[in-house]
Amino acid sequence: MVGRERSFSAPAPEDPDVDLARGGDDAAFTRLVRPLRRELHAHCYRVLGSAHDADDALQDALLRAWRGFSRFEGRSSLRTWLYTVATHACLDVVASRGRRALPVDLGPAAERLVLPDEPRTDVAWLGPYPDPVGPDGAVTRREAVELAFVAALQHLPGNQRAALLLFHVLGFSAAEVAEALGTTTTSVNSALARARRVVAEKAPSVGEQRSLHRVGDVRLREVVTGFCTALERGDADAMVALLTEDVTWSMPPLPHWYRGVDAVMDFVVRVPMTGCGSWRHLRTNANGQPAVGCYLRRPGSSGPYEAWTVNVLGLRGDRVAEVVSFIGLEHFALLGLPVSLP
Repeated sequence: MVGRERSFSAPAPEDPDVDLARGGDDAAFTRLVRPLRRELHAHCYRVLGSAHDADDALQDALLRAWRGFSRFEGRSSLRTWLYTVATHACLDVVASRGRRALPVDLGPAAERLVLPDEPRTDVAWLGPYPDPVGPDGAVTRREAVELAFVAALQHLPGNQRAALLLFHVLGFSAAEVAEALGTTTTSVNSALARARRVVAEKAPSVGEQRSLHRVGDVRLREVVTGFCTALERGDADAMVALLTEDVTWSMPPLPHWYRGVDAVMDFVVRVPMTGCGSWRHLRTNANGQPAVGCYLRRPGSSGPYEAWTVNVLGLRGDRVAEVVSFIGLEHFALLGLPVSLP
């Protein structure tokens, strides 16, 4: 389970913007909210599994907060109050749209390459997320947007999802969670117990940030560079040397996925390495994990390399244990990557 952030402190009572915002001063409200927007957006992503849905939920939450700010009494911190408002906005989205999925949620792994593998447009797919914090950010915040953790949260009912995040990630007490969700401490503790069991089952290896810390920046760069180079050169042996025996590879919105180095390499050799064209890559980060923007030039083309997938890498030690290849231009825009390379 991810670590907890420190408890929030109440705002200084002399802060003039609080009183100004209560009186309807839009600029004062904007000044109060601006430093919190990024972390509130990350919270919405954790609940919803989609940066686009997080955009909508945060916009709705801030509108609710602005309209109701005259009722903010300062008994809790402004941050705590805004997280409560944002959580309720997210729960409304969960109730109306359901959960998001990765290919591993749809069925067992394919034992051999599946072609053609057609996109599933009837599935609401979980998406990647930009690195949530700067270099001085807390490890626990990056852990809380790891793909495995966010994907596991999608298996929880909305109230359990919210309770787990408020308690384990944001450091609310059980009583504060109960107040935020309009329920009892007993119900919160019961929801937390059920949620912990599901997350432990669905994401037993959550905590990649600690693994990355142990690996170190130099070795991490070597692994990511080696991954890119192996794909560009079609070097199967070099790729195998980077993978764990139980590695998984999926490519949403394609529904099939592969588990184990043999099945994964059957897919990799026959599709990206020899069946697509030539590749170039840009290193980046997503979900607090190393990621690679992959650009494809089709056979016979002399044009630029076009954006194709964003590969988010899950490491165990200094080996790649999971690759989730998100297909689509929208993921490049989200991560600030160009849509083509010369």
